[in-house]
Amino acid sequence: MWQTRWMGTTIATARARARAEVRAEIVTEARRQLAVEGAPALSLRSVTRQLGMASSAVYRYFPSRDELLTALIVEAYDGLGAVAETAAAAGGQAFERWRTVCRAIRGWALENPHEYALIFGSPVPGYEAPALTVGPASRVTLVLAGLLVDAHRAGELTDVDAGPLSRAMSVEALRLADLALPDVPLATVAGGLVAWTSLFGQISFELFGQLKGIVEQPEVLFEHAIIVTAGLLGLRPGQLPGPVAAQTEP
Repeated sequence: MWQTRWMGTTIATARARARAEVRAEIVTEARRQLAVEGAPALSLRSVTRQLGMASSAVYRYFPSRDELLTALIVEAYDGLGAVAETAAAAGGQAFERWRTVCRAIRGWALENPHEYALIFGSPVPGYEAPALTVGPASRVTLVLAGLLVDAHRAGELTDVDAGPLSRAMSVEALRLADLALPDVPLATVAGGLVAWTSLFGQISFELFGQLKGIVEQPEVLFEHAIIVTAGLLGLRPGQLPGPVAAQTEP
């Protein structure tokens, strides 16, 4: 009886391993085609043709093109999230962590332009992302939230001088604060929203060619943007924890 159970477990494990390997091959080929043809042109038929598989065989792994696309999206979000999390964990004061995270995100985007375009570019016609993409998509945003929470608790946030928030903006900031930024001042939360969207907006402009003929050195502009957006968060280069931070000059 024991031997039968052991053999059954071994067979099941081997099958699971083989399935995972084939699934990984399909995703790898799909990623290659994504770079060549773009997401809208991705199809299960073309993937199976390149892998030498019967067209019907791929449906055992991905019942539809949308499920294959979802796998690529989750993989991209997880890749970016892991890079941002590693950068945030490098340590240092809040401004240094912010700069390290910003640089890491841009670096990932430049190294993986097609994956970046898949998750931050134009929506794929006819595709609607399922709920299982929410967790991976949230990873990089939670890095910012965690950084601000840590900075607030360490006394590294200065006052954000952006004028009073409108009632509508206060509602938006409060919603985000309740979700992931407990006790962080609403002005900082609102600044975080602007800083985060500005970061990805600038990366998108660079990747999608919107800076050509305008900016010769996009990395220089990006470094400047890091400092400007840090100001929206109440972070200053070289600041010290506590009340002294509010008096520290950049």
